[in-house]
Amino acid sequence: MADLYKKITVPSGVNQQPVTTNRAYKGTSTVNPNNNSKRLFDIGLIKQDLLNHFHIRQGEKLMNPEFGTVIWDAIHEPLTEDMKEVIAKNVTTVVNSDPRIVVSSIVIDSYESGIIIDVDLMYLPYNISEKLRLTFDEESGSYSVRTLRS
Repeated sequence: MADLYKKITVPSGVNQQPVTTNRAYKGTSTVNPNNNSKRLFDIGLIKQDLLNHFHIRQGEKLMNPEFGTVIWDAIHEPLTEDMKEVIAKNVTTVVNSDPRIVVSSIVIDSYESGIIIDVDLMYLPYNISEKLRLTFDEESGSYSVRTLRS
């Protein structure tokens, strides 16, 4: 038995290749018809992941009822200060569920057929801020996104 231990060798870590971390995010999207390519990278992919989260009504995702947004339910309610607080908390939860971004500020307002949410985001891997305007329309049942400033 003692001879068995003499035959076992453990390689040293001296010649091992260092682990490289790549900050580039890669993915695909079929949502934007103006894209020549279906590929998304970095901030574009992070933004699309965030917008996909806003497409889902909270409770619709199988096996994860907390995923999604309450905005689709709140859009039919009067926009009181309490409702604004609920929406702001939900938007913060949605954004902060992605470790690549955080919310800096949220401004919520209404217009004749929906809710407008201005969100200041910080893309953490890149230290870049961007302001997005999310417009949820009650009549069409859809929403649009516009970048206000970077």
